[in-house]
Amino acid sequence: MNAEIELKLFFLPKFQESLINKLDSLDGATPQGKRRLTNGYFDTPTLQLRQWDMGLRVRGFDGHKEQTIKTAGQVVGGIHSRPEYNVTIQADSPDLSLFPTSIWPLNADLTAVQAELGCVFHTDFYRRAWHVTVGDSVVEVALDIGEISANGQHEALCELEFELLSGDASALLALATQVVSTIPVRLGKASKAQRGYRLAGQSTPLTLSALEFLPLPVPVDLNLHQPHQQDLTVTCQVLLETALERWQLLEAMIAEEQDNEAKIALWWRMRTCIRLLRMTLSQFGLANAGLIQQFSLIESQLEFIEDAQALAALLGSQKGLLSRLDSRQALMQRLQQQFDALGVAARLTSLWQQVEYGQLQLAIVAILLDIGAGKIALAVELGLLTHADNAQEASWQAILAAMPAEKAMTAEDYLLCAVLLDESIQVGQAYGLLYETKSRDAFRAPWHDLVLGIRTLACYQQLTLTAKSLGIDLADWLEDKQQSLLFAMEASRQNAIQQITYW
Repeated sequence: MNAEIELKLFFLPKFQESLINKLDSLDGATPQGKRRLTNGYFDTPTLQLRQWDMGLRVRGFDGHKEQTIKTAGQVVGGIHSRPEYNVTIQADSPDLSLFPTSIWPLNADLTAVQAELGCVFHTDFYRRAWHVTVGDSVVEVALDIGEISANGQHEALCELEFELLSGDASALLALATQVVSTIPVRLGKASKAQRGYRLAGQSTPLTLSALEFLPLPVPVDLNLHQPHQQDLTVTCQVLLETALERWQLLEAMIAEEQDNEAKIALWWRMRTCIRLLRMTLSQFGLANAGLIQQFSLIESQLEFIEDAQALAALLGSQKGLLSRLDSRQALMQRLQQQFDALGVAARLTSLWQQVEYGQLQLAIVAILLDIGAGKIALAVELGLLTHADNAQEASWQAILAAMPAEKAMTAEDYLLCAVLLDESIQVGQAYGLLYETKSRDAFRAPWHDLVLGIRTLACYQQLTLTAKSLGIDLADWLEDKQQSLLFAMEASRQNAIQQITYW
């Protein structure tokens, strides 16, 4: 049995030659040649192996055949660790009896499973490999180019895997960081098997629950106001790992989503994860100037989201707003043109072509590994709850400064506060489970109402601009709607400001 420890990166096909040249030029790199690998992945019609969190394949290369089963593992900060068992075979189909009996669940009926095994999908690719010495460690770097195929469907496969052969797992990050210094890559969450099951229609569509409150593992009998290194460390890890994992999953969901309004909602959620990462690093004193610059660059590429969200809503869930207008057809046509001009479909690929994108993801993985290894010690002057109190108080004071109770807020004022309000709500999401539910939810409710109001104001603003561009006068009609909304929002805001803080 081998314990496979690897870091997986994805890249666009256009960067294949650049990666090969980069890997050839690395110090301590020994090319291992190129070979074609054919892989059949097997399971039963009921996906029994997948239910056991196992992956079974038969790989062919250089006239040799090998069956491999991978059992349940874990992913920590982008580093995959999963036990695997390899057996040389002669047949094209696997023989489960050749694997150790200890790996199977209790009372597993292997005879029945063996009888029902069939090939679900194939991954066939060319692999170039290098063995690279990094200090006292040796890493195998494998560049895979090919395709996944199932039921007549095909999906491109472009992956770069760093597998630890000997030494310390930090060598994976050190080597990957060298590669991403000049070539765009991104963290790869989905394995070949996961992608194959999806392509074969043997996996449920990607879903992700709303990010409400993060499950901080806090002992109930501990005084959280007192300094305690472990609680602060675990909290920091949970926040970073959760946001980073969701970021990767949301990428895949955006790539698959076809509905425009749903796609923009996913973009919004991905940006929320990126902002949560930035704020968490800042709150724990882990954000240096270089990281902040990378965050700023990536977040600047996401500024299209507000316009896209307003346009998609007017073309979708809010299109009834225009139903009684004589100019409806002209407005809808222009709104569609404006949405198309944003190039939403190409935005993800554009991000993936920026070196800073993958650099930022790997930098966060490196921080997570260093925290876990005890190489980064967080300040322990404060207890966990005091730390959370301070983070929420700072966010609260920023909101009060931006929209004081005595200020008459205009639509423009609210729109300018959108980012600040979004970030404040995220602080509450990060630490919310540390507080009593009733008072916490009562405090947050009117602020959530304001967020919805701001999104509607953005629709009105977009409609105003579109009507003007067509020479259509909707000023009085839109002004009435906007003033009614502002009146309701003002009531929510005053209610929100008067609430007693729960921290």
